[in-house]
Amino acid sequence: MTPTPGTLAPDFTLPRDGGGEIALSALKGRKVILYFYPKDDTPGCTTEALDFTARAADFDAAGAMVIGISKDSVKKHDKFVAKHGLGIALASDEQGTTCEDYGVWVEKSMYGKTYMGIERTTLLIDAEGRVAQVWPKVKVAGHADEVLEAARAL
Repeated sequence: MTPTPGTLAPDFTLPRDGGGEIALSALKGRKVILYFYPKDDTPGCTTEALDFTARAADFDAAGAMVIGISKDSVKKHDKFVAKHGLGIALASDEQGTTCEDYGVWVEKSMYGKTYMGIERTTLLIDAEGRVAQVWPKVKVAGHADEVLEAARAL
């Protein structure tokens, strides 16, 4: 189940693009935008990553760090970042533990077939590590702007 506003966001430490790791607990004192997306270099996911990248300086000015999380490997993230010139952090959750902790690993269906996948979801986490806002089943168009406004207001 996705954490609800007011609850502590589950901590995680995941490998990230460019090497190293990213841990939610290490970002205390700063707002964090966690956006979960299905797969690198697919149309919707690319648009979402480019939209967050285009506003990266604005998120930074609002005291927020943007982190995209999918089950893709760090190697795939690195190719995705290089191909599109992304300017946001991408974390690799290949084991799916963080996706499960955040309730975004769900049964989906397409063309009559059911399968497990990541439901596009964004969370705004406050400087104390609590969930401030959740956007489930995200529609990409205009989403980064909406998240930026919420981050500025927090």
